[in-house]
Amino acid sequence: MAVMTALLALVIELALGYPPRLARAIGHPVTWIGAGIDAIERRLNRPDFDAETRRAAGFIAVALVVSGVIVVAVVIEQTLTFVPYGAIVVAVIASSLIAQRSLHDHVAGVAAALGTAGLAAGRDAVAHIVGRDPQALDEAGVARAAIESLAENFSDGVVAPVFWLALGGLPAGAAYKAINTADSMIGHRTERFEAFGFAAARLDDFVNIPASRLAALLLIAAAALAPGASAAGAWRTMRRDAGRHRSPNAGYPEAAMAGALGLSLAGPRVYGGTTVEDAFMGDGRRAANAADIGRALALYRRADALLIAVVAAFALLINATG
Repeated sequence: MAVMTALLALVIELALGYPPRLARAIGHPVTWIGAGIDAIERRLNRPDFDAETRRAAGFIAVALVVSGVIVVAVVIEQTLTFVPYGAIVVAVIASSLIAQRSLHDHVAGVAAALGTAGLAAGRDAVAHIVGRDPQALDEAGVARAAIESLAENFSDGVVAPVFWLALGGLPAGAAYKAINTADSMIGHRTERFEAFGFAAARLDDFVNIPASRLAALLLIAAAALAPGASAAGAWRTMRRDAGRHRSPNAGYPEAAMAGALGLSLAGPRVYGGTTVEDAFMGDGRRAANAADIGRALALYRRADALLIAVVAAFALLINATG
């Protein structure tokens, strides 16, 4: 049952994460997918192709990656059906597609670095989770970047893979991860990837639509349970600001987070020395700090607990009616 796979995967990942020793020994599914994307991109994204041909090649690349990942996942899932405790093994594999524990640890690391070692350490820590220029960030910028990353990655690193796992089991969850990885690698508006990465970027936008809205709703519900957070502010800010974000999806969890904490997130940011204009999410304080990262993490933990509860409720309901 796909929903039970998603529930077990959530619990396993929360308890164990992805063990560093395993990552060092065999890598991670994302790195395996990434290696495939890189190999295909080097063959198909030829600089002598015109933009239309490169865009078509990008569609082919995404189709090859996603279909290959689905085939492997189907074989694994179907094979383990006939193995004792195979469903648990499938859930263990599926847990590698979720990042709830690692996301929390990375963002908490930024708060610890910024709060105890100062701005330089905070910049170094946040550089591991965001793509913007860390040297362009002051203390408030580091804190905002960490909080924005937490909100956005709650959607595409936790809620989205769980949503697709619950909907279609390991093949759907793995397909989502392949699409999301392709977008992060080639879905950039640069000279090299503007045309070739078009398919990856648009497909990633599409598959993240349900999760981004669900993540925002979970953050709003969590705000009702978190001391010092405002569910009403989160709802109001999401409805007003989410659609103004340059991303069709990231604005929803970012706006909900901003409104819940009384902050102003997003706005202009610097990537590769270039300032990228974006709308502000929320109308609260811009002067965020390490304590605000801690408040955001507390909200995240409650939202994640609610996600687990929702998936568990669906699993029980399906079991009762099945």
